[in-house]
Amino acid sequence: MNISTGLSFEQEFSLRVYQQQVEHLDLPTVQDLLLEVVRQSMVKENLFKELIKNGI
Repeated sequence: MNISTGLSFEQEFSLRVYQQQVEHLDLPTVQDLLLEVVRQSMVKENLFKELIKNGI
């Protein structure tokens, strides 16, 4: 199985857009957003684990 870990062209573009948007944020806002990203990543990981456990 060949799994690509890179980003597609569209994802690279989206990342650049986000980069431009966050450049002007203050530190507390960036910290809040980072925590939300980590929380969502954990939820996603739990969802994947549950799907794999249930054989879906």
